[in-house]
Amino acid sequence: MLAPDRLAALDDFLVELNHASAAAIAPLFRADHGLEDKGRPGWFDPVTAADRGAEAAIRELIAERFPEHGVIGEEYGEDRPDAEFVWVLDPVDGTRAFIAGLPLWTTLIGLRHDGRPVLGSIGQPFLGELFIGHGGGSRLISRDGSRPLKVRPCPRLTDAIIATTDPEGCFDGAEMGAWTQVRAAARLARLGCDAYAYAMVAAGTMDMVIEAGLKSWDIESAIPLLEGAGGVVTNWRGDPVGQHGGQVAIAGDRACLDEALVALRRSAK
Repeated sequence: MLAPDRLAALDDFLVELNHASAAAIAPLFRADHGLEDKGRPGWFDPVTAADRGAEAAIRELIAERFPEHGVIGEEYGEDRPDAEFVWVLDPVDGTRAFIAGLPLWTTLIGLRHDGRPVLGSIGQPFLGELFIGHGGGSRLISRDGSRPLKVRPCPRLTDAIIATTDPEGCFDGAEMGAWTQVRAAARLARLGCDAYAYAMVAAGTMDMVIEAGLKSWDIESAIPLLEGAGGVVTNWRGDPVGQHGGQVAIAGDRACLDEALVALRRSAK
């Protein structure tokens, strides 16, 4: 367990990292963002100068302040991934939204301690929002100040607002069947929100997000944030996700998640 004063200092540093990332990204949003395609066969996989510049800025600040810490990032790979403290970075999650000019992209920054996610943030600087937290509590820092984050009760799937990013692009046949079954039971489903939907579960405006094919940097920052807001993050079997990514379910209410897992478990890997 981290001492409270050390966790508080790392929390403050996480806010700094978000400021550094935002400064690198802001001039490129709805501007010439230097779009490239990573070129995965059969899949448009965009990357921009904002992705690379933001991750470089975050890494530079970590190296300056905590040179003994490790870093894992989507754009520049691993550096000391077995260190006691490891930062896990996705500088622009939702690059498709970013290049479309939609403010649904986010910056994801998580921190592992001894291999366990302990601190995380989801930042949307264009909207002036930073969702940040750990097991002891989560909060939203915005232009209006700071307020605690808390998930809302929603024990029944039939009352739930759920989300996923791109069913056709992210789910295989069996996974699509599971998603279709859960979506049919839910009250409302939204698509294309990427990790911003995770933040909305923490904020109590949505109830569940179902994803597949995630990498560690897509999900690790959300785990302590959601737990601090009273939510839960599991794989499709209902087990902890840890640092492995893959098939993920995020929910504000465990009872609602348990209903969805009836369908999800049939396609769990």
